[in-house]
Amino acid sequence: MPLMPAPTLITVAPTGAESQQDANPALPVTLDELVVAARECQAAGASMVHIHIRDEAGRPTLDPGRLRETVAAIREATELIVQLSTGGAVTDPFEARLAVLDAAPDACSLTTGTVNFGDDVFHNPWPFVVELYQRTQALGILPEFELFELGHVVALRRLLDEYGPPAGGHVHCDFVLGVPGGMPGTTPALVAGVAMLPDGATWSATGIGRTSVPVMLAALSMGGHLRVGMEDTLTYAPKRPVRDNAELVERAARLAGEALRPAATPAQARAVLGLAAGR
Repeated sequence: MPLMPAPTLITVAPTGAESQQDANPALPVTLDELVVAARECQAAGASMVHIHIRDEAGRPTLDPGRLRETVAAIREATELIVQLSTGGAVTDPFEARLAVLDAAPDACSLTTGTVNFGDDVFHNPWPFVVELYQRTQALGILPEFELFELGHVVALRRLLDEYGPPAGGHVHCDFVLGVPGGMPGTTPALVAGVAMLPDGATWSATGIGRTSVPVMLAALSMGGHLRVGMEDTLTYAPKRPVRDNAELVERAARLAGEALRPAATPAQARAVLGLAAGR
């Protein structure tokens, strides 16, 4: 009897901390816009949402009250796994980034090292990485290890060796490729990173900007999962703006289906990641 194809976990990152609506009016920045985007993306095939929030002026914020309100609203409107960014904007202080966990998401991003980020520096010194990781363990929040370059994979393995497995016991990573200063958005870069992961880890891949589709195809061919969204690209094709986040999820789900690895439901994604049923 043939084996059932493994489903593809599709994460949508709808907003990010860098882009503004003047670059693409479809970028969701208010809570209502974010809830609508999350609902539409679940219908299109997403099973997890990676969330950055904005203030009333549309600027990135880590305001604790807004974070809690956002988590509650997404859970009420969808079945998606709620993952909060602990990266925030490159200017956010470490204390505010640690406090993100107080909003009690299902999962959070956890970048395992510092990286040049265009003209800026995304600071993740080792003591901060350790403190954030230990907080996820204590609170039962699944960390998704964000890997921008190969040294981050080495740091991930060090973290596991020194401090044990994450909450729930499962290791899940996301390779972020194509950021100026990090790994290029190429198949050889992704192959090198995946080869260095610990046994049993699952992973997704994100291609920034024009690397989005090549990275998606490479990840599918290697058995990985996908992250798409307007945080990572505002264009669907050259000179063609993205209609909305759901359009990017629809393409990811269609390609996953063509690869005979259809999009996972939120319940299937929870099983893959070792998460309990929705809170």
